[in-house]
Formats: sequence, C-alpha cells, structure tokens
Amino acid sequence: MAIAPRIEAHLERIGVAYDLVAHPHSSTSMQSAISAKVPPTQVAKAVIAHDGDKYCVCVMPANRRLVLDWLNQRMHGSYRLATEDEIAALFDDCETGAIPALGQVYGMPVVWDDELNDVQDIYFESGDHEHLIHLEHAAFMELMGLQAHDIISCMPEEAGATFH
Repeated sequence: MAIAPRIEAHLERIGVAYDLVAHPHSSTSMQSAISAKVPPTQVAKAVIAHDGDKYCVCVMPANRRLVLDWLNQRMHGSYRLATEDEIAALFDDCETGAIPALGQVYGMPVVWDDELNDVQDIYFESGDHEHLIHLEHAAFMELMGLQAHDIISCMPEEAGATFH
C-alpha cells in the first residue's frame, strides 16, 4: 500500500494536486524526512491526542514536539497522548505509526502548528512507512480549510516545555 485508501479517496474528491515520494522504510516522521532527503521542517507529522473520548490530530513539523499545555489552552481541554492501540483502531487503513496529517478524513478535528504556515512544500505520511504525500503550500492550506491552528509545538531543546 502506498497510500491509505481513505486518504487517496479524499484527495481525489477534493481535487488537490499531490504526488507520492518513495523512501526507504522508516519508523518516525523524522526518519522519513531524512530518508526522503526532505528538510524535517517540511514534513508535517501527526500526533494523536485525546480528552476522554474526544480525539484530535495535532500536526507539526517533524523536528518539533507537541506541547500538551499549549494544546490544552488552545482546545480548552485536558488532552493527553493516545496509545498505540487507540491509534491503530482509529486509523485502521494505515500501518501503525504512519498516520497522515488529515484527521478530518477519520472524523477527527485537526490542530495544525503555525510553523507550517511559511513552508512552501509540505510532506506527510501516506499511511505506510515507505511513502510521503507531497503538496504545495496552497494545496495543504486548502485541505486544512477551517481546521484550527496555533502554536502547539516547540523544538525539543526548548527549556521549560512539557512536550511529546
């Protein structure tokens, strides 16, 4: 599988231009960026959080980490990271750990980090560990539509932040 069936159907229905970038097998978005020879700032990784039974997909550059305190302020909740089992059940047409940045396709709201606002080319997991979906900035913004955005991540070395 190069692309999760629901993601492919959504991209075709919306009609945005995209292409697939093949890369050697990877386990994380940062590894995907390195193996695809793409700057980590351009790879939008998805982190799944939940507040009870409310899930959301948090999207940020691969080189950054989600700050749960900032997400909770933005979403007015008590979000925590979803478990691997929860994620596998929510994204049943994706390989574990290869979650696309399009939570709305799976019925979940998306909160994307403002760091992605200045990126011209954006890549994200396709649903497997060997392909990235590549979009131009305008296409990514079209897909994000009315999804929430804010500063929800920081660099791992930033002091004082509780991150994941």
